Amino acid sequence: MFKKEYYLSLFTVILVLLLSSCSEYQKILTSSDYDLKYEKALEYYDAEDYIRSSSLLEELIPVYAGTEQAEEVNYRYAYTYYYQQDFPMAGYYFKNFVTTFPASKYADECAFMVAFCYYEDSPHINLDQTSTTKAIEELQIFINRHPLSPRVEECNNLIDELNDKLVQKSFNSAKLYYDLGEYKASITALNNSLLEYPDTRFREELLYLILRSSYELAKNSVADKIKIRYEQTTEAYLKFVDEFPETEHLKEAKRLFDAAQKAL
Repeated sequence: MFKKEYYLSLFTVILVLLLSSCSEYQKILTSSDYDLKYEKALEYYDAEDYIRSSSLLEELIPVYAGTEQAEEVNYRYAYTYYYQQDFPMAGYYFKNFVTTFPASKYADECAFMVAFCYYEDSPHINLDQTSTTKAIEELQIFINRHPLSPRVEECNNLIDELNDKLVQKSFNSAKLYYDLGEYKASITALNNSLLEYPDTRFREELLYLILRSSYELAKNSVADKIKIRYEQTTEAYLKFVDEFPETEHLKEAKRLFDAAQKAL
């Protein structure tokens, strides 16, 4: 009984506080005191109430244009979107900040944040990687425009991470055809992955899968295509073992090669 009364009282207190807070916020929204709105916008921001802060800051942007508070208003406004994880909008307003205040003490940081928002927006590896590619472009633009920035090393690390993501995506997409038993499409996709990323960390696996795909395709070919496809299997084997003579797949690769030679 005591616990029930305690939780009921606690709920009542929280509800009163929320209603009081909402009432105060509504009064601020309808107020014509812009200095109060500025003060409260920063208070909400520091309290991590980015939705309320954003609403007030948005109203203050045209009001404080050309004043000494303008930079702070626009700077924090961009971050309210970032902290709400609305990265496209955050990136837009960070870029707008750099254009509007190129000499600001925040300009270098906001230029970096434009690129970083694309990085944050980069999706799971199985999804479309347009944002990933755009993030790499924006990070490189930042490096080119701010070569002496202390953030250059971080940008290079982020670029490496994003490139590796694209490499993994390319490998996964190519391997999918092999897993599905679509060996002709598999060979094309695996070779395309190698062409796109010749230094990929999956190079050994890609060459091995090309060999396996070539063998499976030859084994299941019609009579007039068997010879050329077993010859392609032989070529795939020679290329593979030439590059990776100590591969862990050597025994299986040799078995496929011997089978191809016997068939020929």
